[in-house]
Amino acid sequence: MFEVNTQGLRTLKGRIWVPKYGATRKIILDDSHKSKYSIHPGSTKTYQDLKQHYWWPGMKKRIAKYISHCETCAQVKTEHQVPYGSAQSLQIPAGKWEDLTMDFVMGLPRTRRGHDSIWVIVDRLTKSALFLAYKETASLGELAQLYIDEVIRRYGAPLSIVSDRDPRFTSNFWDSLQEKMGTRIKMSTAYHPQTDGQSERTIQTLEDMLRSCAIDFGGSWDQHLPLVEFSYNNSYHSSIKMPPFEALYGRKCRTPVCWLEIGEAKLTGPEIVRMTNEKIGVIQANMKAAQDRQRSYSNLKKRPYDLKEGDLVMIKVSPWKGVIRFGKRGKLSPRYIGPFKILKRIGLQAFKLELPPELRGIHDTFHVCYLKKYFGKKELTIPLEELRVETPNRLVEEPEAMLEVKTKKLRNREIDLVLVKWKHSLGSDLTWETLESMKQRYPNFTDFEAIPRTES
Repeated sequence: MFEVNTQGLRTLKGRIWVPKYGATRKIILDDSHKSKYSIHPGSTKTYQDLKQHYWWPGMKKRIAKYISHCETCAQVKTEHQVPYGSAQSLQIPAGKWEDLTMDFVMGLPRTRRGHDSIWVIVDRLTKSALFLAYKETASLGELAQLYIDEVIRRYGAPLSIVSDRDPRFTSNFWDSLQEKMGTRIKMSTAYHPQTDGQSERTIQTLEDMLRSCAIDFGGSWDQHLPLVEFSYNNSYHSSIKMPPFEALYGRKCRTPVCWLEIGEAKLTGPEIVRMTNEKIGVIQANMKAAQDRQRSYSNLKKRPYDLKEGDLVMIKVSPWKGVIRFGKRGKLSPRYIGPFKILKRIGLQAFKLELPPELRGIHDTFHVCYLKKYFGKKELTIPLEELRVETPNRLVEEPEAMLEVKTKKLRNREIDLVLVKWKHSLGSDLTWETLESMKQRYPNFTDFEAIPRTES
């Protein structure tokens, strides 16, 4: 069966047989996977390259196990499989304006009235929305007063509020306010905006409508906001099969598109109650059908997971153009950090992780779609000093100091560059960044006008 070649090595069909004993197999795997002329190929490529020259029993399985334990591959390789988990629908509300969703739209152009943000509040049953303009610098007390004036005054205290983990919603003031009103706060998993998908979709529609108003009518966006809210609430909504205004009040709204004759809809008290109850039943049935349809679509792109308490997992982070992490810039930074130990399971598809002290400011519960099981043995493979995480799940390093500013002259324009000293421990800690981008990313870092300027 085996033959002996001229070098005295045992061969099988021209391939060298590698014995089990000794470190020969590991040396071959290291050389074919980690060397500079191989650079971490996948298990299929590694096996196809090695099987032309070597052979041993269970070779393909051994190569796959070896690559699954590679720390570098765990950090940088993207997964081409569908994400973990399956779609979970929120419970269908029973009454109008009893279950709400909330979110903020910030960073808008400042208007003459000083508004630069919008508070979006949506009823989960009727899909009717409130768009409230405010100042981003408004205190929690001012936001609470706005909430009482616009929501509590009109509809009373809701039973539950679904929101993301904005600092305003996680504050003790907001928690105590809702607790006294008997409202339950349901926060989404950190860095998982799909949990609060209704608010995200409403915000997308709102921004499109504001852009259209700015193009067609001009003026400040807060002047158009009341009519944008009116138009949104009187437009057909696919999930409830009717406009939100009709779902809320049980009748169509009189608009220039649809004028109803005065006195056309004269209903007695019992008749209004009966029609309202029937309307709610129709809305709930339509929402149930929409949820089932969306869940069937979503679950086609999901897969089950086998994570449990005590497992080690990597956390997926997003590359960010122009940001230096771990000594690498932008897209060359690792895709995953960790590994971290799973402490316990939260709900059906979220896990609480044991994060190191360097990440103590980060919410420790992650949705399963951001996790990847780790098969290596090292407890920590990436230094995490002086790092912070921003939505959506991005790791960002903090600058330590901005040393000097200079102007670079190009052919048609001039660009101001600032010399930044970073807090990371790998690579060069001094880089030249554009002054404009640093002002946008770190507006409260220092007085940019006080940075010494040098001649280019």
